[in-house]
Amino acid sequence: MIDSPLANAPLFQIGPVPITRPVVTTWAIMALMTLGSLALTRRLRQQPGTWQAALELVVGTIEQQIGETMHRSARRFLPLLGTLFLYLVMANFSSVVPGVQPPTAHIETAGALAAIVFFAVHYYGIQSRGLLGYLASFAKPTVIMLPLNVIAEITRTFSLMVRLFGNVLSGEFVVATVVALAGLLVPIPLMALEVLIGLIQAYIFTVLATVFIGAGIGSIEEG
Repeated sequence: MIDSPLANAPLFQIGPVPITRPVVTTWAIMALMTLGSLALTRRLRQQPGTWQAALELVVGTIEQQIGETMHRSARRFLPLLGTLFLYLVMANFSSVVPGVQPPTAHIETAGALAAIVFFAVHYYGIQSRGLLGYLASFAKPTVIMLPLNVIAEITRTFSLMVRLFGNVLSGEFVVATVVALAGLLVPIPLMALEVLIGLIQAYIFTVLATVFIGAGIGSIEEG
């Protein structure tokens, strides 16, 4: 019997909750990101050294991209979208570690990330426009569009989930197939390509999340 790629056998349980491999990998990535941020920001100086300059460049580039996409200051959205991008990069790059499958190659992780974006859109939208103003935006340009706009809100979140899951999982399948047919050394260029694809997928997911939030707060329409 062939195992489904959507199936995840639990490694252990915490009470009634089964803990699967993608969850453990996600916890490890979260721990690495937390420890890394503490280490890199522990001794910030007015005159940055090499590591601080590199960190400021990464943060500044992410903030600039968010601001250019939203047509407004990105400082308010940087903690969410910046962390989302960095997590996706590390999650997708985890495939280069022997025996580790990226958590984004599992539908649960992709679905959880898409759900975060879904709720963030509504949170920032209500915060920026007010509850009535945000709800009224679903009836634009006419009230006839209200059902279609509500359906579009749900389907684009589903599309965000499937796009990330499908692209990362397909890369895993390609490398596994070539390893099985050609041995361990031949897939190295493909693994490098997979790393590049992982970076691109992290960028696309974050840009789409930025666009959705920008549309929710009205800045993209105004821009």
